[in-house]
Amino acid sequence: MRAVTKHLDEKARSIFADLGYTMTDSGGEYLAERKWRVVHVTPAEEFDETPDSGEYRCFVTWADDVPELEQRIEAAAPDYEWAIMGVDDDGDYEVACRPETA
Repeated sequence: MRAVTKHLDEKARSIFADLGYTMTDSGGEYLAERKWRVVHVTPAEEFDETPDSGEYRCFVTWADDVPELEQRIEAAAPDYEWAIMGVDDDGDYEVACRPETA
């Protein structure tokens, strides 16, 4: 993965703000709040292990790193809803969601 950059953090904050979320810094991650929903927004480079708490989580990484991060999170099998936001240098993004289980 790429080195930690403020650039990625700023892109994530901007995207969530554009979606109508209020962002609060929470020590290495952010809480994005809108209506009743609180999403833990975690820059992918900010942790060594997959967090084990939270109801909703969005991991933010560079678009090229999405497949590797997705495998890492699936292997950890966390007990929360999660998604990965893959961001490119232009600020465009795609969201990959946790696969549905039967």
